[in-house]
Amino acid sequence: MSESYQFFASCPKGVEGLLAEELAALGGEEIRLTVAGCHFKGELKAAYRICLWSRLANRVLLHLCQVDAESRDFIYEGVKAIPWEDHFEPNATLAITFNGTSPAINNSHFGALVVKDAICDRLRDSAGFRPNVDKIRPDIRVNVRLQKNQAAISLDLSGESLHRRGYRLDTGKAPLKENLAAALLIRAGWPQIATEGGALVDPLCGSGTLLLEGALMAADIAPGLLRLDYGFHKWSGHIPKIWNELIAEARDRRAAGLAKMTNRFIGYEGDIRVVRQAHDNLRRAGLEKRIHIETRELANVEAIKGYTGLVITNPPYGERLGEESSLVWLYQHLGTTFRTCFEGWQGAIITSNINLAKRMGLRARKSYTFYNGALEAKLLAFDIQPESYFGYHKKAQEAEQSGLTVIPEASSVSLGKGAEMFANRLRKNLKPLQKWARKSEIECYRIYDADMPEYAVAIDLYRDRVLVQEYKAPASIDEQKAQDRLHDILQAIPTVLPVKPEHVHLKQRSRQSGKNQYRKLDDQRERFEVTEGGCRFLVNLRDYLDSGLFLDHRPLRLRIQQEAKGKRFLNLFCYTGSATVHAAAGGASQTTSVDLSKTYLEWARQNLSLNGFSDRHKLENADCITWLKSCNETYDLIFIDPPTFSNSKKMRDVFDIQEEHLDMLERAMTRLARDGALYFSNNSRKFKLDEELSRKFVVEEISEQTIDMDFKRNQKIHRCWKLTHRL
Repeated sequence: MSESYQFFASCPKGVEGLLAEELAALGGEEIRLTVAGCHFKGELKAAYRICLWSRLANRVLLHLCQVDAESRDFIYEGVKAIPWEDHFEPNATLAITFNGTSPAINNSHFGALVVKDAICDRLRDSAGFRPNVDKIRPDIRVNVRLQKNQAAISLDLSGESLHRRGYRLDTGKAPLKENLAAALLIRAGWPQIATEGGALVDPLCGSGTLLLEGALMAADIAPGLLRLDYGFHKWSGHIPKIWNELIAEARDRRAAGLAKMTNRFIGYEGDIRVVRQAHDNLRRAGLEKRIHIETRELANVEAIKGYTGLVITNPPYGERLGEESSLVWLYQHLGTTFRTCFEGWQGAIITSNINLAKRMGLRARKSYTFYNGALEAKLLAFDIQPESYFGYHKKAQEAEQSGLTVIPEASSVSLGKGAEMFANRLRKNLKPLQKWARKSEIECYRIYDADMPEYAVAIDLYRDRVLVQEYKAPASIDEQKAQDRLHDILQAIPTVLPVKPEHVHLKQRSRQSGKNQYRKLDDQRERFEVTEGGCRFLVNLRDYLDSGLFLDHRPLRLRIQQEAKGKRFLNLFCYTGSATVHAAAGGASQTTSVDLSKTYLEWARQNLSLNGFSDRHKLENADCITWLKSCNETYDLIFIDPPTFSNSKKMRDVFDIQEEHLDMLERAMTRLARDGALYFSNNSRKFKLDEELSRKFVVEEISEQTIDMDFKRNQKIHRCWKLTHRL
């Protein structure tokens, strides 16, 4: 009868129950769970099989003995009494792993030294040799676990941690360990889905760990088959015949599993450098023909026709890769992707931030706690069905998808003469504008801009909210009369527009420029989402004089989107990055956005995340003029929309567009590719373009082309030029 040994298999916290089931299936007996691992008994063959086939364990330890650890001397004598000469040869190298402390051993380094001295002294006295220590790649690893004045002494049969399969050398920014990835897949139901021929998709796949682990499961491939070294190879008790038989069996199973596997494995990653790492991992695993990973942003993920299965991903949590404020919109977009592309599938994410996960708009079917290193995280498993969507209501959804905006019937509120006159003007403006906006898929547009001089306001509709901007009345206008007219305007708006009175926001502005344009007015941080040309943006109608989206630049943004495919795009004075989002949506190969304001750059990052674009789109916090002087990159498409005037404390000098534009544009043109285009815009009514530019470059004023229907009443809202090189 074969000898039975005592073993301990370690694993990530939260995986213990799954590990116990796996150990039982692989030949483990008398299994006892503990924190971050399981004790079990079994034959040596079972331990070998677990080293080769465990998808969940970190290490497999062969228990040698338990020694008294009340003092340093007790540990030393207990370890020295073990016949180490029976376990490894004189030329073997040694490393000690010591876990735990006690009153006698106050740190693990000291404990490891005591154990090392005991082993070396024993071998010198009994066998005449003293092994060398190698902390990196030792032949023999001795593991000591100290608890309650008892030290468990074990040989590590694994060598390197078993999560190191051998296929992954490089990782992305936030690597998920392979055994934790396997545990997530098991909890998400992948083994059953794989058996049924389902697909596995990771829309934020990084270096491909989840996809690789899923394919290893589906093809019945032993996760340790690629590894060349194990901790038992230099152990004197090793029986090569048993091990070689297990390896041969695993190779046969791999060949058979790959032959019958029909599952699809698809991953998307925005960073091309990480995609290259993923492809290297696939090649090392021998699965490059079975798993498809491509460079694609979350924004461009599409439905997988003809398949259902599991969509699972490990998005950033906020602690690691980015600020939570921008990740809110990434999670929201992830939820949208799950619902629109994978309805009827199973879904899962792992995150340590439940508040972010709620932004996905999906109700979790199950929640499991895991630890990604020291970080507690939740695996949330979803049935991606309408019944699981937050606030789901079929009729409301159909109405939303129709894109219709209903103008309410005339209010029963009695309006004064002035308010009624203004309401009639709004209705007249709104009728053609609403038809145009619906056809153009625009939900933010200007309805009124001081059409009647005595009612000097601009009114912009942002979906179901309104921004009223009051132009400062001239000194010749009686202050009380101006106030009465403003009240007429505010009374009339809810009777004409599809908004609630509390969603009408008022700001006063004179026709001004410079830093006042960006001055903070409040700190409500009340942002909401609007769409334009298939892109999504966050706007704020309370905190700043402007909303975060310059409506008059809409045609130019859409033009940039149409021209951006495959091009390198530069956005100077980028504000909240709306032009950058359009360029990315249009297929720009790369984008760089520069602004002096950290607040607006963070807003731009949120807009990019909201649209599913990753941090490969560069955001540079700098004075644009200074940045241009040191820039040595080349761009195919450049957009420059500077303020008229700025004397920000962050700038070295006062910025005046009339004085600065010649030097600024000449420098920018040195960064423009020979066949590229530069668009320059500003809203200074007194601005004159320097004639020197026309002598050096092809200059075309395109202002008329960049004025949309809602700004036809105020065609001086901005001026715009296109600059290209003379060929």
